[in-house]
Amino acid sequence: MKPILKAILFLFVLTFALQSCEDEDDVRAPAELQVNDFIWRGLNTYYLWQADVPNLADDRFGTKSELNSFLSGYSHPEDLFQDLLNKPVSKYPSNAIDRFSWIVEDYTVLEQELNGITKNNGVDFKLTRVAEGSNDLVGYVRYIIPNSDASGKDIKRGDLFTGVNGTKLTVSNYQSLLLGPDTYTLNFASYNGSSFVLNGKSLSLTKTTLEENPILIHKVITSGSHKIGYLMYNGFYQDYDSQLNEAFGELKAQGVTDLVLDLRYNGGGSVRTSTRLASMITGQFDGEIFSKRQYNFKLMAGLNAEALEDLNERFVSNIDGAAVNGLNLATVYILTTSNTASASELVINGLKPYINVIQIGETTIGKNVGSRTLYDSPSLVTKSNINLNHKYAMQPLLFKISNAADFGDYTGGLVPTYVQYEYINNYGVLGDPSEPLLNLAISKITGSAAKKIQTDHNAVLPYISDSKKINGLRNEMYL
Repeated sequence: MKPILKAILFLFVLTFALQSCEDEDDVRAPAELQVNDFIWRGLNTYYLWQADVPNLADDRFGTKSELNSFLSGYSHPEDLFQDLLNKPVSKYPSNAIDRFSWIVEDYTVLEQELNGITKNNGVDFKLTRVAEGSNDLVGYVRYIIPNSDASGKDIKRGDLFTGVNGTKLTVSNYQSLLLGPDTYTLNFASYNGSSFVLNGKSLSLTKTTLEENPILIHKVITSGSHKIGYLMYNGFYQDYDSQLNEAFGELKAQGVTDLVLDLRYNGGGSVRTSTRLASMITGQFDGEIFSKRQYNFKLMAGLNAEALEDLNERFVSNIDGAAVNGLNLATVYILTTSNTASASELVINGLKPYINVIQIGETTIGKNVGSRTLYDSPSLVTKSNINLNHKYAMQPLLFKISNAADFGDYTGGLVPTYVQYEYINNYGVLGDPSEPLLNLAISKITGSAAKKIQTDHNAVLPYISDSKKINGLRNEMYL
């Protein structure tokens, strides 16, 4: 067992044993409070901001009976969970502290989501308001997932839609229209420079259980003396780490001189995978610190030197026994948007003390905190002896993360070196050298002039949601 896990498990047993002077068998939470009791125990032990939430204080309740009385005031576990968070975004949208913790009724679904498995028709899209202040929405297709229902149909990146099943998309109905039914029909529209007009085209799409390979594109673009590797990576799913390493092996075999890493739609994922990806981009820093984690005061205070070292993620030279295909680059070009988050931001921030990171696109979301799945079990961090009476699980924020230079203060997002927006009337084809964000990166690599594109700021519209969020793939950085 890893030192950090041993230390955390020990602290859990210690703190839980000291919570009450009464015999626990006499005051065990009754059946109707088991979920609420799990929520309180989990957040009291592991939550990053445990010390800042009065109702999570170790001395808040003198007895288990008092705690049970408090828990009985919540008929819905989700309400208790929200009330125990530190200024959650649901209640403090303009000045939230916790923007990313969540709870689910079924941990099986959560586990699938964290590995990129969802019920999905294969259309990755973004939803925005049709204009500032409007409640009407427009969706635009960002890419199509291979081997999905959509992949064999007449739909592509850049297509716009404003209706579903003949009903206009709005702020109040988009979730029920797009999340509920397994099959629905998109009603497409065209942009005339000032508004969106239905164009008569419709397409029926059906959801299946779909596992998305996050490596959407990897290729080499030759421009003058430069062999530019381009890799579009859409999720840090650890089951694909070996395939990611193989993709880098192909780029390396072709003698790439530069790399453009496209993380524009990547909302994050595994911390370990982010460390491995950074090791593939480089290769010359094996064993050096890539990132550092910090937990709540209660957990940090009980860790010895060995456990504290285990909070450091270090560059690696092998993945499950296979050598890392490192490119040994001194500069990397990374494409970002406001949907770039978590483990994606960790790659950018973690590389900065070591190599030159040129960020192109938009400011990222600003998630410098990570989570771990908590279960209703004695340890909370594993499913060993899990409570079989329910399947609730939590994904609360447990740690802050910084780079080797101890910088991790980017809650406002990582600002690009060169700003380039995606305009709804000029998306381009992903991986094509003329696509605006990639084209700008190529121009910075080669010193050539970038392609002039439409700069109508009316075509950058207020964001509402996207298919990843609707399908449960949240902005995540987890252990």
